[in-house]
Amino acid sequence: MTTHESAIRIIDKAGPLDNPADRDHCLQYISATGLLKGKLTALDYEDASAADPRIDAIREKMICVEKVEYTADYLNPEKRSIANAIQIFFTDGTSSSLVAVEYPIGHRRRRDEGIPELVKKFKTNLARRFNERTQKDVLALCLDQKQLEATPVQQFTDMLAVN
Repeated sequence: MTTHESAIRIIDKAGPLDNPADRDHCLQYISATGLLKGKLTALDYEDASAADPRIDAIREKMICVEKVEYTADYLNPEKRSIANAIQIFFTDGTSSSLVAVEYPIGHRRRRDEGIPELVKKFKTNLARRFNERTQKDVLALCLDQKQLEATPVQQFTDMLAVN
């Protein structure tokens, strides 16, 4: 994996990952899980998912290297790129293509693409905790910025109280 210096310093981790926070801050864990499952959800950070021995087997084979250009673009206030690249080398000597992403879906430069994904994720998480009526009410309020800003905090938190 190719990344910027800050990622190497902060989230390039080897060894045991003891809890969801450790896993969320490990570039190798995130990447290995994504490669295995094709996606990454909050449940993938939990102990049950982390118990999959394939994740650590892949993590052990991963190498993170800095690309100086990625570091410069990350630190450049005009760009604030969060570039990462990955290439997989197989035991038979072949390899995948190098796949690089300069601005991931959550980056401010990809806001138009990211907002629908964020809303979809919000709906999924609302459905895990609330009945259909509450889901609709909370979603409607959160999608109306003016109304949300005018809503007293106590009223909003009361909506989120699970009975």
